[in-house]
Amino acid sequence: MKYLDEYRDPALARSLLAELAATATRPWAIMEVCGGQTHTLVRQGIDELLPAGMRMIHGPGCPVCVTPLAMVDKAVAIASRPGVVFTSYGDMLRVPGTTGDLLGVRARGGDVRLVYTPLDAVRLAERNPGRQVVFFAVGFETTAPANAMAVLRAAALGLDNFTVLVSHVLVPPAITAILDAADNQVQAFLAAGHVCAVMGWTEYEPLAARYHVPIVVTGFEPLDLIEGILMTTRQLEEGRAEVENQYARAVSRTGNTEAQSAVRRVFRLTDRDWRGIGTIPTSGLTLTERFAAFDAETRFAVADLHAHENPDCVAGEVLRGTRLPTSCAAYGTRCTPRTPLGAPMVSAEGTCAAFYHAGRLSTVEER
Repeated sequence: MKYLDEYRDPALARSLLAELAATATRPWAIMEVCGGQTHTLVRQGIDELLPAGMRMIHGPGCPVCVTPLAMVDKAVAIASRPGVVFTSYGDMLRVPGTTGDLLGVRARGGDVRLVYTPLDAVRLAERNPGRQVVFFAVGFETTAPANAMAVLRAAALGLDNFTVLVSHVLVPPAITAILDAADNQVQAFLAAGHVCAVMGWTEYEPLAARYHVPIVVTGFEPLDLIEGILMTTRQLEEGRAEVENQYARAVSRTGNTEAQSAVRRVFRLTDRDWRGIGTIPTSGLTLTERFAAFDAETRFAVADLHAHENPDCVAGEVLRGTRLPTSCAAYGTRCTPRTPLGAPMVSAEGTCAAFYHAGRLSTVEER
């Protein structure tokens, strides 16, 4: 299959790993931002094949994982109301809130539906004018254009029964927060290829220059990641700090300008809470004043709802890359994909789920 089999070639993987071993002279620490990249690294065991001392730090690039607990509680509260059809991507349905999840709402009779695109939710609103249809608009820059198009479509149709519960977050402010942290150990980044397919990589150039960190836009297949690690290692060894593009087959420097335009029409920057991390200034998107009528938080009066994390969950430390899932006493026992304490054990991009499904054993004894 084009762009699949050739990026899983074991002979080429061994060749790249040998070149990496010959290049690295120091124990570098590199963060892959994207949860999808984390799953490939862990599932394929790439993180265990790196030169001695070199390590991958798993970043906060799982949109489901960083959606704040309060936002999940808002979703549960809205979905529980009569007359509401609550729609979402599948990953969000099992993310635990304070008192339950969206699947629990559906089990109790709530109309919670999985959709494949936000336009599916718009079509539901068209077909059900007597019901309020809500779409859970989560994600990084990757999903923002489709969500913007859904709002634009609903506005064009004059739908007054469609709203979005917005929890969009942005990658560059998260990288800034990581690099500004007192306990930061990250020396280079693998940037998420799908985010950059939308946004390009111009936003990363000031970060590379300001913090003197290499940033390599990287794909998701095993050879993508090994090559991306090799490219960052070359920069580190040579003392360079540039933005390079490993994912040339899908990403250009300026990205998809039409998608960016749609996002700017519908959304504006805002401060955003990240689950387990806290508030990062101007790290999220919210609806502009022109489209404020489509804001589910306002329509259902849940904007002031607050929540507190489970004290046994160390998801925040995992998302910041300061702790591995296997060092958590609840990992694999009280916290599993069937009984998660936090979102990183639920999501298809969560670090805890990646470690669990790869059979990585706990390094602590349950007390």
